[in-house]
Amino acid sequence: MLTKRIVPCLDIKNGRTVKGVNFVNLIDAGDPVVLAKQYAELGADELVFLDIAATLENRGTTLDMVLKVAEQVNIPFTVGGGISSVEHVDKLLQCGADKVSINSSAVKRPDLINELADKFGSQCVVVAIDAKQINGEWFVHLAGGTIPTDIKLFDWAKEVEKRGAGEILFTSMDHDGTKAGFANEALAYLSETLNIPIIASGGAGSIEHFADTFTKGKSDAALAASVFHFGEIPILELKDALKKQNIPVRI
Repeated sequence: MLTKRIVPCLDIKNGRTVKGVNFVNLIDAGDPVVLAKQYAELGADELVFLDIAATLENRGTTLDMVLKVAEQVNIPFTVGGGISSVEHVDKLLQCGADKVSINSSAVKRPDLINELADKFGSQCVVVAIDAKQINGEWFVHLAGGTIPTDIKLFDWAKEVEKRGAGEILFTSMDHDGTKAGFANEALAYLSETLNIPIIASGGAGSIEHFADTFTKGKSDAALAASVFHFGEIPILELKDALKKQNIPVRI
């Protein structure tokens, strides 16, 4: 049985790690290079590094930051933010990224998913989807959650898989930063209808929330930020508790 992955997320703005609630009210959470090194040493399975202002500021992810983080870690490392071309991905991989995460650019030009999967392999392509419930239905939002669309989450997720994405990183904007648990109903539906791994994001607040997303939400990985950045849940303690509940994790 495949082990469930614990993935700290470093949201970067102006060279610093930040964290907010429902995508707003950002506060400083430290130096991303220092945090990345700590997580690699403290048992994280992977890292996700998102340059959250790149799309809004109409620029690519900062390459020198990627290089510095990559030098400090020995675990898989996904980079996202403002990625819109094969050339950009090529540079990020050369700087040490293992995978890339695309979001707004994939919605605006879905062929980008095919191009990246064809050139670098599906295992390298993570499609991030930020979605919010409106009148009981999940709708995709772009540019760090600032632009609503009429695209339905589950339709888009199916198309993403068909086009060659290797994983989906689903963030519930309704749950983000609330520490009230993940969107397990939506996650379970994604896991049951797709054949690629689903990474749960948005809502981690306790060890039980992680257990729930792996069991009820059927997620393959769980991503979190503030509970790790501010030392509320030590990763090894989390993994130990999950193992005791017979949830397979890498210790």
